[in-house]
Amino acid sequence: MKKCFIVSGLFLLLTTKTIAQTNQWNGKKCAVVLTYDDAIDQHLDNAVPLLDSLKLKATFYVTAFSTSVQTRLNDWKKLATNGHELGNHTLFHPCVGGAGREWVSKQNDLRNYSVRRMENEVGMTNLFLQALDGKQKRTFAFTCGDMKIDDSLFINGMKNDFVAARAVRNEMHKINEIDLYNVDCYMVNNHSLEQMKEWVDKAMQTNSLLVILFHGVGGGNGLDVSLSAHRDILKYIKQHEKDIYVAPMLEIAEHIKTYQLVNKN
Repeated sequence: MKKCFIVSGLFLLLTTKTIAQTNQWNGKKCAVVLTYDDAIDQHLDNAVPLLDSLKLKATFYVTAFSTSVQTRLNDWKKLATNGHELGNHTLFHPCVGGAGREWVSKQNDLRNYSVRRMENEVGMTNLFLQALDGKQKRTFAFTCGDMKIDDSLFINGMKNDFVAARAVRNEMHKINEIDLYNVDCYMVNNHSLEQMKEWVDKAMQTNSLLVILFHGVGGGNGLDVSLSAHRDILKYIKQHEKDIYVAPMLEIAEHIKTYQLVNKN
């Protein structure tokens, strides 16, 4: 009889743990957010048609003064109409320059910025994006993963303007471990399908949030993914959608925020 109670107790404990884990992500094992940075033509031409055909929604982190935005404004506006998120990726894409980053121009070097200038440019980008999609809630992505101007974390003064901010460290975390103003991601840099599948599998196995960062899709950026690898990883995610909560960053971030508030003790 005692053994029966022990076995029953263990079964109940394991069942309760499994239910708690799946309930973290809307009844699924994990969450995946697909993000695309810098607002380039290849996103519109190569990524969006595939996403729409698979009925997957993504977050596009828009640099407002990018060439593609300037020349194809209506196409970018249509993304929000179709359920994709337009995220804030600054006005001019400033980064910390210096050795190894000679491509950063003097005027877009964060070493020449003040915190106030960054706040103003990011605020202007929010206003621009609101004119496109009519929305006030927004998420942000750090350019080049750079978070500081001098010694100041500039996001601190903008937290009321954003639900979350995405960084660039190759990590994934469980829902209670996520810092919404430093959300980690896996950046694609000519990775193979098998490498990216490992990320997705790990997220499902560990009940974690996986954010994937794409730049070029079939070209357009030095940080690229081939058309075939991009197509196949999206299909792989779609095939496992019964186990994966796939949504734009804003939706996932609001879900995490609510969960963490309810379960803060």
